Amino acid sequence: MEPPVLAFALWIFAFLSVPAAGYPNGKVREACSSMMPYHGHSPQPSPEHTISVNETKFRPGDHIKVSLSGPVFKGFFIQARNAENLTGAAVGSFMLAEERISQLLTCGLVKNSAVSHTSKSKKTNVEAYWVAPTDAPEHVQFLATVVEKYKIFWVKIPGPIVSQPNAPPLTTPTSITPDTLPTSQPVFRLTTSFNASSCGITKFCIRNPPKCDPGAAYCFFLSFKQNNHLVLIEMSGPSEGYIAFALSHDQWMGDDDAYLCINEDHRINIKTAYLSGRTPPVLDSENGLEDISWRVADGLLQCSFRRNLHLPAYKGRFNLDANYYIFLADGEASEGGLIHKHHRQPLITNGMYNFTDSPKDVGGSRSPILLKLHASLMFAAWMTTVSIGVIVARFFKPVWPHSLFGKEIWFQVHRMLMLTTVLLTSIAFVLPFIYRGGWSEWAGFHPYLGCTVMALAIFQPLMAGFRPPPHAPRRQVFNWVHWSTGTTARILAVVTMFLGMDLPALNLPDPWDTYTMIGFVAWHVSIDILLEIHSYCLIRKVEVIDEDRIQILQSLTSAEAEGHTFKEMVLTIYICGNIAFLITFLAAIHQL
Repeated sequence: MEPPVLAFALWIFAFLSVPAAGYPNGKVREACSSMMPYHGHSPQPSPEHTISVNETKFRPGDHIKVSLSGPVFKGFFIQARNAENLTGAAVGSFMLAEERISQLLTCGLVKNSAVSHTSKSKKTNVEAYWVAPTDAPEHVQFLATVVEKYKIFWVKIPGPIVSQPNAPPLTTPTSITPDTLPTSQPVFRLTTSFNASSCGITKFCIRNPPKCDPGAAYCFFLSFKQNNHLVLIEMSGPSEGYIAFALSHDQWMGDDDAYLCINEDHRINIKTAYLSGRTPPVLDSENGLEDISWRVADGLLQCSFRRNLHLPAYKGRFNLDANYYIFLADGEASEGGLIHKHHRQPLITNGMYNFTDSPKDVGGSRSPILLKLHASLMFAAWMTTVSIGVIVARFFKPVWPHSLFGKEIWFQVHRMLMLTTVLLTSIAFVLPFIYRGGWSEWAGFHPYLGCTVMALAIFQPLMAGFRPPPHAPRRQVFNWVHWSTGTTARILAVVTMFLGMDLPALNLPDPWDTYTMIGFVAWHVSIDILLEIHSYCLIRKVEVIDEDRIQILQSLTSAEAEGHTFKEMVLTIYICGNIAFLITFLAAIHQL
């Protein structure tokens, strides 16, 4: 992606000292409107190159051969426009005659509506075929920009006019003179990092982490400073690809006004885009930005520019004197400036701000508070209460056999923990729906498995309410169904948590989160195995009576009772371990 101040792909000698670069590959869609190579120099006044055509009349669908010739040149850009409105959009499309030295570009919504060079090789003549569209105006004129050297170029060289049959004479042709040519918008390199000393005083700033120094290698920084009808915008962050911010009316991606600083070969291209949804942004060919500057140093990508408060002539540009949520994102960019989806959740301000009202120094969050609460409650339910409840029911029946409020202590503890699990899970379950306002199509299998776990969690206590008496014939069936349902819910819950931890909205450090969850599963399994081995050893314990050499198998109840001290000690250690894992995850979720 190219910076808005470059018009098209040019070249620059390696020994030139000017702080700008051309585009030898010719990919210069920013030139679509102005056709101006923004090199910080003015175009030459008298064209030395000519455009010729093989026909002067056309009908929709006709092919007209267009030739550009003259003294040696290296860069070029050809378009067709309405002869009665040369400042308008490109008309029609082109077909290549020489693919080795020329390529097609798309300007605006018109595919293949311009032709440019593919390299900085020397040329004296190029050809292409213009295809007349069905909605072509009555008169069409060809225009060309030609670059001989970095400082020597001609802009919008007028070519011949072709007309449709029976079209009235062109009575008011639009002329192009050096006085009416667009002026160059220079691009500057920043010499120093941004300064945050004015944040909250004369600047509206967003920083992550809060209060960080824009020159620090870990700091994401965005500032706005109004001066009359202009706003100076500074953006900085650690990225090798791109950094971007967007103005939004809500906390969702889509229908947003975005500004991107894209690192392409250690040169920053500053672009604007209108985000229509969760799709790659379509970058604008023109953006109305001024005083563009940039810097790449110390692992930081920094750019600044000015923008008018209101840009009614540019579709998709929001007025800056209104309230918005502000997004700050970063990601990778590939060759040619193609940007990829940000690899983590964007930073989003906690509220809507009008940064032209009063200076502030605010932060934001890469993980919405409702999703943080969702994850926290789910971890609390399925890492502590349910795990402890299962251990108590499985191994503590003979340890806590006494009655409490009409039921054994182990059963009361088990029931309390399981009902707490259902309560926490139910609360956590509704939070993402409140946040999203419905179903999320971007969370993979996580929400589907989450719904399954929620259904099983509710089914368990309902089934327990119809538990048969201890010696009833169906009690064995109930025990197996109850055990298998609970085990399935626990396994699916762990899988769901694994999937949820990788979602960008939670913003957990990867792969730390995966390894920690594996550690928790191993911890739980090891405690379970330890207690199983202990119970087995007690059951198999024998009393050998030397006189009769008789082995007496102790009963399950008495054997388990003998080891209750050991079990209680293991349970205490297990609870402490679970709480430690839970605190670790909660600290990571809330970035404590």
